[in-house]
Amino acid sequence: MAPSSIAGNRITIVGGARSGQAAVRLLGDAGAQLFLTEQGPPSDAVLDVLQQYDAAYEFNGHSNLALDANIMVLSPGVPSTAPLVQQAKERGIQVVSEIEMASWFCDAPIVAITGTNGKTTTTELTGHVLRSTLSDDTERRVIVAGNIGIPFSDHAAAARPNDIVVLEVSSFQLDHVDAFQPRVSVLLNITPDHLDRYGGDVDAYAASKARIMAQQKAGDAVIYNADDERVAAAVHQAHPDSAAARPNVYGFSQQAPLQQGLYVSDGQLWLRQDGATDISLFETRHIALRGRHNRYNAMAATLVAVAFGVPIDTTRRALQSFEGVPHRLEAVRTHRGVLYVNDSKATNVEAVWYALESFQRPVVLIAGGRDKGNDYAPLKPLVRAGVRTVIALGESADTVMRELGPQAEACVHATSMRDAVAHAQRLAEPGDAVLLSPACSSFDMYANYEERGDVFRRLVQAL
Repeated sequence: MAPSSIAGNRITIVGGARSGQAAVRLLGDAGAQLFLTEQGPPSDAVLDVLQQYDAAYEFNGHSNLALDANIMVLSPGVPSTAPLVQQAKERGIQVVSEIEMASWFCDAPIVAITGTNGKTTTTELTGHVLRSTLSDDTERRVIVAGNIGIPFSDHAAAARPNDIVVLEVSSFQLDHVDAFQPRVSVLLNITPDHLDRYGGDVDAYAASKARIMAQQKAGDAVIYNADDERVAAAVHQAHPDSAAARPNVYGFSQQAPLQQGLYVSDGQLWLRQDGATDISLFETRHIALRGRHNRYNAMAATLVAVAFGVPIDTTRRALQSFEGVPHRLEAVRTHRGVLYVNDSKATNVEAVWYALESFQRPVVLIAGGRDKGNDYAPLKPLVRAGVRTVIALGESADTVMRELGPQAEACVHATSMRDAVAHAQRLAEPGDAVLLSPACSSFDMYANYEERGDVFRRLVQAL
C-alpha cells in the first residue's frame, strides 16, 4: 500500500511493546485512524504514544472493537494462530506484520537478514562494514534496525533513497509479509526452533523464513548459506535457475567452491562470479570473531559488501575491528584464570553447538530455561569432549540434567542465576571457561534473553 493512501484508513495495531508503539508513530504521522489492542496491561510508554496521536485503545484483552478496521498490523509476539488474527482474516481484513507495513514507507534499499542463528551478529557486522566505507559520506547513512530491538517503523519514513537499511528479520516478522522486497536478502541457516509457534512443523518454520526472498526480482540479490540443506533447497525452489526474472543468487560455503559466491580454501576467502576466474579476497584469520559459525556470518556480510561495491580492503579492516554483540559469546571477564562468557542469546540447541565448538579449553556450561521442544542429541558429543560440568537452571533443569548431565564429568542443579554462578566459580579450574549458553528461552525467569545476560554479567563482575 502506498503511504499516500494510509490517511483515513482504520488500522488496528496488535501489541503495545516497542514495535506496536513505533507503528502508532509511523501510521499516526501518516493520518491513519488508529486503535491499539493489547493482551496485557498498559505501560507508561505506550499510553504516552497513544495520547500523543489521539489513538483509541484497549488493554488486558481483545474485543470486537479491534475488528473494526481495514488493516491489522501485528507485532512480532502475536502468533498467526491467535483467535483475533483468525477472526480478522475471516472478515477479510488485511493482516500484515510491522516490518511489512514499515516497508511501505521506506525509499532506501533494504538488506534483510534472517536465520535461526547468527542473524543479530550478521546484521550488526553488515552495518559495521557498510558504515566503514561510508564513514566520510554525510549524504548517505546506514540504518540498522528490525529484530535487534530497534523497530523498523521508527526509521522507515526518514530513510532516503541513497541510504541503506540493514534489517534483522525474524520468522515471526515474516509470517505476514506480502510486498516486502529487500534489495538484498540473506539466509544464514534454518534449524528447528520456535516449533511451539509453528505446531511442531519445521517445514512451516522454514517456509516462513523463505518468505524473505519471495518478492525479489531481477536486479535484487539473494545471499545464502550453501552448506545448509534447508536454506539451499528453499533458495532453489523460490528462484530456480530457469526463472526469467531471477535475482542474482550468491552462495557462501566452507565446504566446497561454488559457481557463484564465496568459499574458503586453505585459510583464504575466494570469490567466484558467473563461474569465472576466482578472486582471492583475504585470509580468514582477519575475521576477529571466534568460531566457525562466525566465519559464516562474516562471509554473508562480505557478500553484502560486494553487492554494494565496498572495497575489499575496507571489508577486511571492518571484519578485523568488529568486536561482536552483547549476549552472544560475550567475554565478560577473566577471574582467577577462568574466562566467563555470556551467551544468553543462545536460545536453541544449534546456537549452543556453535558456542561449544568454538572453545579449545574445558567448559563449565550453564544451560536451561524454558524449553522449546529441544532435541539435545547434537550437543552430546561436544559435551562429552569438552564440558567439565553442566549446571542446569530453570524450568528445563531436569531435562538438561537428564540429557546432558551424563555426558559431562559432573552435573549440578542451580536454583537461580546467582546459585549457578556460585557453583561455576566453585567448580571451574584455572584455564576453564564458564559459559552461559542456555539452549532455551528466558521466559521462565526473565523478561528476555538480554535481562538474563545482564544478570549473569552483573553477578560475574561482582565475584
